Amino acid sequence: MESIKAVFWKPDPAAQMRKCNSLIRANTRKLERDMLQLKNLESKTRQYIIAASKRAQRNPSQAKQAASETRVFAREMVRIRKQSSRLATSKAQLQSVQMQVNEAFSVRKIEGSIRASTSIMKDVNSLVRLPELTGTMRELSQELMKAGIIEEMVGDSLPDENLMEGEDEEAEAEVDKVLGEILKTPEVPGTRIEVPQDPVEVDADLEEQEATLAQMRGRLEALKS
Repeated sequence: MESIKAVFWKPDPAAQMRKCNSLIRANTRKLERDMLQLKNLESKTRQYIIAASKRAQRNPSQAKQAASETRVFAREMVRIRKQSSRLATSKAQLQSVQMQVNEAFSVRKIEGSIRASTSIMKDVNSLVRLPELTGTMRELSQELMKAGIIEEMVGDSLPDENLMEGEDEEAEAEVDKVLGEILKTPEVPGTRIEVPQDPVEVDADLEEQEATLAQMRGRLEALKS
């Protein structure tokens, strides 16, 4: 029965455009929520780095442990910033897709036909591969295929590890850069760490630091799933 209806009643272009825009807005809101969570995580990580450095200066016997903690937290900061940058790029791609989709529907209204866009297909295929958006982006791609804006999608979603492949190659240099930025020190090996005048007053023992780190990693992984 549905196949017979499809022969006589074609999809309403206005309804298709509304559905596509609704899905794009939903994806945009999801990215914005994730970016806000990452921003909060970055702020907390900064506090822990400063606290560990301050503890080392107050108690020299804990300097070695504190230095290790600052590097561990700095590595988390590097990961957080990489993911934030990736999500910001994805949001820009999504906004580009929305503009191109609306333009395609406008052309269809004027010319009575629509042509598949390789540009939109490229952006959508890239966004589908994001773990954060896989489900809703697949739904959007199906709607765009129904409208004739893109052709059949190819390729499966990649694991997040592949998306961030090679991130460890310059990791230590990036960790040094983060520590230099937060603790206001030159990026020179062996340079004494100077703590900001009014650091955040956060004291935590080793167990609390490890628990905090585990919690942060859990939140970061949750944003990727």
